Amino acid sequence: MSKRWIVRYDMRAPAFGPPAPALYRAALEQCAWADARGVDSITISEHHGSADGYLPSALVLAAAVAARTERTRIRVGALILPLLDPIRAAEDTLIVDQISNGRVEVAIGLGYVPAEFAMLGLDMADRVALIEEKIPVYTAALTGEPVTYRGATFRVTPAPVQQPRPPVLVGGGAAATARRAARLADGFMAMTPEPAIRQVYEDECARLGKTPRYDNPSGPLFVHVANDPDAAWARIAPHALHEMNEYGRWAAESGTETGFVPMTDADALRAYGMHAVVTPEACIELWRSLPDDANLIFHPLMGGLSPELAWESLELFDSVVRPAVLGA
Repeated sequence: MSKRWIVRYDMRAPAFGPPAPALYRAALEQCAWADARGVDSITISEHHGSADGYLPSALVLAAAVAARTERTRIRVGALILPLLDPIRAAEDTLIVDQISNGRVEVAIGLGYVPAEFAMLGLDMADRVALIEEKIPVYTAALTGEPVTYRGATFRVTPAPVQQPRPPVLVGGGAAATARRAARLADGFMAMTPEPAIRQVYEDECARLGKTPRYDNPSGPLFVHVANDPDAAWARIAPHALHEMNEYGRWAAESGTETGFVPMTDADALRAYGMHAVVTPEACIELWRSLPDDANLIFHPLMGGLSPELAWESLELFDSVVRPAVLGA
């Protein structure tokens, strides 16, 4: 697998940034723009009940993205399946498969935010049992073949465009998750570049006689290209701090190690390494330094970032960086 450039959206819209409708319009415009320029994948993330409007319905936005694009893969990553009805989730996924003409794939997450489970009347202590029950049902339902769930047998329609069904990955950063990905899914969307976790996944695939499909998460989670990175960072920093602190709060509440930790100092956050605000020349070097199976991740509207500033980065990447690393 060669390195790729991808764009990602989670639609946070904190009160100090642009309103959510403007961000949603910009996201769809950017997806169409990126698709026309050969972006390898568009990733759409999901969480529930967040005060800043974090996208709670990733498959709905995925359908809108599918209608505005022609060629790129669309990944829902992650779909928090323990919170959802697996049959309804399969139905919605198959509609995205239809609209996209077979370009959707789904990475399933275990979930780690206690408030999300409480919001939907579930106990987070049950999440492992829920995901173990629901992944086989969801994947079977995606085939359009008969599936049995809680005593009823039926087919989910429409039949998939992709055969035998849209790809399903499991996302996470623990050894148990890596083994689950090998057993129950088509691939592993790792949340950490920890080599030991990758080895657990590949060893379990070998034991099961399966070919591993591993997504390497090496590199920054946010890349922004600017002629004046310091000036750009001054505008980006409030949004980056908001994102870091919201994710950090969730991690602290759940006791989960995600790499996100509460911060108040913008300089410390910049030095932390998740956010790369770089010149075009530095972005070219960043691309060349990434492992061959890694991704260059653009998160253009991160933390409710201004679409105007996001466009400046995307267009500079397109005019200077992309031709240098990917050709015409």
